[in-house]
Amino acid sequence: MKRVVVGLSGGVDSSVAAYLLQQQGYEVIGLFMKNWHDDSVTISNECPWLEDSNDALLVAEKLGIPFQTVDLSEQYQEKIVDYMFSEYEKGRTPNPDVLCNREIKFDVFMKIALSLGADYVATGHYCRKGEIEVNGKKVYQLLAGVDNNKDQSYFLCQLSQEQLSKALFPIGELTKPEVREIAAQMELVTAEKKDSQGLCFIGKVRLPEFLQQKLQPKEGTIIQIDKNDSVYSYEMQNELSVEEQLLFASRKIPYTPKMGKIMGKHQGAHYFTVGQRKGLNVGGTTDPLFVIATDVETNTIYTGLSSMHPGLFKKALFIEKSEVHWIREDLALANGESMEVMARIRYRQPLQKATLHQFENGMYVSFEEPQSAITEGQFAAWYLGDELVGSGVIS
Repeated sequence: MKRVVVGLSGGVDSSVAAYLLQQQGYEVIGLFMKNWHDDSVTISNECPWLEDSNDALLVAEKLGIPFQTVDLSEQYQEKIVDYMFSEYEKGRTPNPDVLCNREIKFDVFMKIALSLGADYVATGHYCRKGEIEVNGKKVYQLLAGVDNNKDQSYFLCQLSQEQLSKALFPIGELTKPEVREIAAQMELVTAEKKDSQGLCFIGKVRLPEFLQQKLQPKEGTIIQIDKNDSVYSYEMQNELSVEEQLLFASRKIPYTPKMGKIMGKHQGAHYFTVGQRKGLNVGGTTDPLFVIATDVETNTIYTGLSSMHPGLFKKALFIEKSEVHWIREDLALANGESMEVMARIRYRQPLQKATLHQFENGMYVSFEEPQSAITEGQFAAWYLGDELVGSGVIS
């Protein structure tokens, strides 16, 4: 009998995952990961992890499976929180959920599970795992969840073949309403529970307050750049190579404070991210202002009017060589090769037509349609059909 450890988060998805595995004849163990101690930055007074671990315990009792809590807050602090602070300090916007899966759930947590004699680790992610043979070798596929509205394959875009080989995603074939229905039939305490928001395990955290603990506020100016500024009217040189054209299309536009007008003050460029419109506190403009660039060196925020401002759009992005990750290693591109894919640059974004171009120093992803708010530090993920084959950090 195969043994599987389920990461019970106290939510409905992982609860139903545990139940389904039990139905499939696995020996199931429930583990709750505690990843956060610091209550000074949670939004409300209730203690989210206590409530969640309690719900996880009740589900385990209901299913009659062994349950324990593991405290991973030290590893979480080191691998996720410290990394987030250092990225924000550099003016980048990290994605803690993607990292949490790569570094915590399918690494630290998986090692604990395997030490308990588990054959697999299961989570309540809306995605599926496929298995094919390539040149006589077993290869695992990461496939989108059946529920288009809830597909979470993006969050697992950094997993490796090794990690996938030991992973199970029991609810990937179901839709959210079906999952809730099973939980209700089983009278699981989590059946009606709202989906959790916020950083993957930190619970309800206000990001600015969270960042302010480590990143000191410093006052800087908010500059507005006119949409007709000459910086946007350039002619593409015909004699440029493909690589030069891509470099140009993905480049950072060299804004300077002189190019625009001062609209107000902010408390630190590192608190802001490209595409953001809330929190600028600048009134009196016809359309909302959007952040089009931040400069942590000069502590300046550049903004533009409306979501159609040309400063928000780019046709290409670049991923450094060391940051290019293929789940399907057999499909990895060699220098000079390209591949047509569907790609996304954030979790909820509909897939976009794109072409990957691999060069010596890294990979360009060039989109058919210009993309809004391509953000440094976030992950671009690319798909062939409903299979996520690779990803990388936008540089």
